[in-house]
Amino acid sequence: MQPMTPIEYVQLKAFARQDGALLALLWVATFLLYIIGVSNQLLGLAAFFLMCYTPFFVAERLGKFRDYGREGIISFRRGYAYTVFVFFYGGVLFAIAQYLYFAFMDHGFLLSQFSKMVSSEEMQQVLKQYGMTQMVDESLQEMANTRPIDYALNMLTINISLGFILGLPLGLIMQRSVKRVNSDK
Repeated sequence: MQPMTPIEYVQLKAFARQDGALLALLWVATFLLYIIGVSNQLLGLAAFFLMCYTPFFVAERLGKFRDYGREGIISFRRGYAYTVFVFFYGGVLFAIAQYLYFAFMDHGFLLSQFSKMVSSEEMQQVLKQYGMTQMVDESLQEMANTRPIDYALNMLTINISLGFILGLPLGLIMQRSVKRVNSDK
């Protein structure tokens, strides 16, 4: 196995930047559906499904990079590096979007929605039954004290870590050492 040439490395990063931007758009849509889904269960469910779609989306983009950028052949190592870069670039863009939301648009909306949920009569009974009232109150207070940059950096860390983890199975599944012959030509 030969190492990547500088041109191949630039190509890998260029594809990863583009696909990272697309991944960030997917995550922004998921986040917006989650925010709205706090008060609308159907949209919250849609956010959950979009979130679960993330590895399939990245696998699809990796397949396009393999087939069009690498002419149908990609090693595990290159596929893994591509996936890590996609999650990195997507994570950075999503962290910026999330910071902007919490810093300039939220104005306590999400916290008030959570407070409203836990203060309902049914939820209060459940919390008392399980002895979780104090823990939930402390969690809400902690959320109120969390800065927008802290939310963004936390999600950035999670998303980059996810890239390192999901890169392993995606790189293994999508690797190809022989170009497939297209049977319809």
